[in-house]
Amino acid sequence: MLHTTNLSSFPLFRRGKVRDVYDLGDRLLMVATDRISAFDVVMDETIPDKGALLTQISAYWFETLAHVVPNHVITYDMHAVEGLTDDERAQLQGRSVVVRKTQPLPVECVVRGYLAGSGWKEYQASHTVCGVDLPAGYVESSQLAEPIFTPATKAEEGHDENISFAQAATILGADVAAQVRDYSIALYNAALGDVASKGLILADTKFEFGVIDGEIILIDEALTPDSSRYWLASEYAPGTSQYNFDKQMLRDWLETTDWNKAYPPPHLPQTVVDGTRAKYIEAYERITGRTWQ
Repeated sequence: MLHTTNLSSFPLFRRGKVRDVYDLGDRLLMVATDRISAFDVVMDETIPDKGALLTQISAYWFETLAHVVPNHVITYDMHAVEGLTDDERAQLQGRSVVVRKTQPLPVECVVRGYLAGSGWKEYQASHTVCGVDLPAGYVESSQLAEPIFTPATKAEEGHDENISFAQAATILGADVAAQVRDYSIALYNAALGDVASKGLILADTKFEFGVIDGEIILIDEALTPDSSRYWLASEYAPGTSQYNFDKQMLRDWLETTDWNKAYPPPHLPQTVVDGTRAKYIEAYERITGRTWQ
């Protein structure tokens, strides 16, 4: 169980809710810890193997979709990283990746193929999602006629804010906004087809892109249960919420407490930790077709 890393050889570049990122000069070392957050608060307990599971799911997608959009991956082999101690290398192997350092674009690229979450809430109020007009008659979890691009601003603290494509074009420039929109939809459609044969529905997902040497490439994580909404196809029924492969079990349990959604969070019972871990393992095995060891 890895809660926080502390590498002696490299300066910390950024510590997010889940990942610790170290600066290797022209490269970055991204470490997925076993931390888990809910309602923008990091829990005190970890979910064993979560970081490794997320890293391996991303690795599957970066490899599978490399023909669609180039990405930032250099290596997952920590033996290729000079300067680590043997203990650090053992701690990082399987949950870490060395990537190219890019200039990240300040917009998250969300694609929705189904109506859920904040998109469903907005649709109920206005028949729109992030400025995209949608026809009447959709219910919760409806499949959209075609996937829509619904960008969001990145928030260092708190929630990201949904914006329109026009707002994204103002932030990024029209050409860049159009390119990341087209990339995002192409990635979504490729992944949607991939998991359909595995009994899954990819309802929505978010991508992040960066620029290096004038080229836009896919960065961060790719199509993990933390950045995507996967549903079980055999259980799919429009008009209600669906069977999820994310930390919904954790959120549901927290909602039964009197927690005010500010730090410190309540102590998590072992049943919630074990159940959440099982969901991540099930997602890994279904997405990759491999058995988790």
